[in-house]
Amino acid sequence: MATQSLSLLHISPSSSSSGYRNSHNSPLFTPTVRSSIGLHLSIQPLSYRSKPSGRCSSIVATVSSTPAAPTPEKAAPEKSAKWSFRFIKSFAMGELEARKLKYNNTGTESLLMGILVEGTSLAAKLLRESGVTLFKVRDETVNLLGKSDMYIFSPEHPPLTKAAQKAIDWAINEKLKSGETGEVTTSHLLLGIWAQKESAGHKIMAKLGFDDDKAKELAKTMDKEIILSYKKGV
Repeated sequence: MATQSLSLLHISPSSSSSGYRNSHNSPLFTPTVRSSIGLHLSIQPLSYRSKPSGRCSSIVATVSSTPAAPTPEKAAPEKSAKWSFRFIKSFAMGELEARKLKYNNTGTESLLMGILVEGTSLAAKLLRESGVTLFKVRDETVNLLGKSDMYIFSPEHPPLTKAAQKAIDWAINEKLKSGETGEVTTSHLLLGIWAQKESAGHKIMAKLGFDDDKAKELAKTMDKEIILSYKKGV
């Protein structure tokens, strides 16, 4: 099993998905994923330290992949894809939303909420324009999956459900198939959620007004996270 560690501030390779510690002197991160099959992504916040400088902890994302044996038709050189900052933050916020609801897993509905909590991407903008808001998704999640017992505490890092894992795999595969440079964006992730027809995330999006036409609209710009616009004369 190959393992890589990603950080919002820095990156350092690791051979284990647990017990990982980063050096605070390492350069800005360049998160890289070596395989598009069997990915497992988790976010691990480093512990806070009470120092006079008031520094906050960084977030570490660990990606573990178990690639399948290549077929004769796909004996091409190894490709890689990079995670965008907003993708990593959306994943971290999705994991937090799962914990808020005291769920034992991070599902597609939690990833959907994570995209909305991050809020600055094209995917989040299109969701809001389609009537898919954070509060509505939370309500529909509880209606669909139910409430957790108030005395149950979810894991510190709720593992991905199969549907959520497939959504992330879909995002990676689509980026690699495009053959274009750049990062795997939140748009890839949102379309990955939409591709899982039986998942809670897809059902909630469909109920709140998201449809295939909007998915096709997002697919046209899924390699971009934001579109900057400038006013004339400013």
